[in-house]
Amino acid sequence: MTDAVRDILSSCRFFARVRGRSFERLAAMALPKRFDKGEVIFRQGDPCPGVYVVGSGTVRVFKRAPNGKEHVLHFVDAGLTFAEVAAIGGFDCPAFAEAASATSCVLLPREPFARALREDHELCLQLMESMAFWVRHLVGLMEDIVLRDAAGRLARLLLEAAGPGAEPFTLASLKKDLASHLNLTSETFSRTLKRLEREGLIEQLEGGALRVLRRDDLRDLADGLYPTM
Repeated sequence: MTDAVRDILSSCRFFARVRGRSFERLAAMALPKRFDKGEVIFRQGDPCPGVYVVGSGTVRVFKRAPNGKEHVLHFVDAGLTFAEVAAIGGFDCPAFAEAASATSCVLLPREPFARALREDHELCLQLMESMAFWVRHLVGLMEDIVLRDAAGRLARLLLEAAGPGAEPFTLASLKKDLASHLNLTSETFSRTLKRLEREGLIEQLEGGALRVLRRDDLRDLADGLYPTM
């Protein structure tokens, strides 16, 4: 076990409430992993290797239909986990995971992790709290698809990517993957982005960077309230 492994676990939101002996048990089983950009980490239907915790980089988690069409479920950045639901539930991987950039992770292998859950009551309680936050995140994704139109979904994504400051930012993933995540076509994504720029809510800079110009109006749009243009 290295200091880097401990740092990755301690900065993970899913394990943020795990302390003391429970944390030490997780750290003792953790295995460092590195993946090159484009490398497949696991495939849909594979036995679940365990819980992955991302230390740096980004992982793309997606479903693939029999006809080859893909839908991006979510992007996993530093401090987040993936395959945790399959590891806890004891079922096979429900989706593909691929490194969207060079990525470092730690893996909590399925069997020792499951054993820890069976034997450590406090760990189970702490992870139940974390699962509640994950369910709330999934409800937010469903709200995006069901209750927001293309402009509202994109506005919310831009606000999350921009953060609280006014500095330029770049989108961390390819537009086609972001469009898939928002349940949009690439054409609709690009057309909506141009619309937001034309209406003065954002600015597109050289090199693909973006800047939010009217944050309050963009937030209203994300909430389904259309600002006066």
